[in-house]
Amino acid sequence: MEIIQVVGIGLMSTILILVLKEQKPMFAFLLATATGILIFLFLIGKIGMILSTLERVAESSGMEMIYLKTVFKIIGISYIAEFGAQVVRDAGQESIASKIELAGKVLIMVLAVPIISIIIETVMKLLPA
Repeated sequence: MEIIQVVGIGLMSTILILVLKEQKPMFAFLLATATGILIFLFLIGKIGMILSTLERVAESSGMEMIYLKTVFKIIGISYIAEFGAQVVRDAGQESIASKIELAGKVLIMVLAVPIISIIIETVMKLLPA
C-alpha cells in the first residue's frame, strides 16, 4: 500500500514542520518543499507506467503519437505549474503563485492550438457544404 507510505511521509514532515516553524521558518519551508519533491519522485514510476500503457493503447488504435505526446506535455505542464504554485503559496506569495498558474494555462493553450485546429477542420469536413 503505497498510499500509506505517502501519508506517513506527509504526516511526519508536517509534525517536523510545525516544530521547526516556530524556531526556523526557512527550514520549515525547505522541508515542506523537499517533502513535496520526495512524494513526486515516489510517484514517477507510477506515472511512467500510466504513460507507457496509454502509448500502447494509442499505438494499437492507430492514433498518431504526436497527439498523445502533446496531451502528455499538457498534463506535465499542469502538474508542474500546480506544484510550483503550491510551493510559492506555502511561502506566502499568492500573487506569484497566480502568475505561475497563468503561465501554465497560456503554455497549455499554446500546445492545444494545433489539436483544436485539427478538431475544427475535421468537424468542418463533416458538415454539409
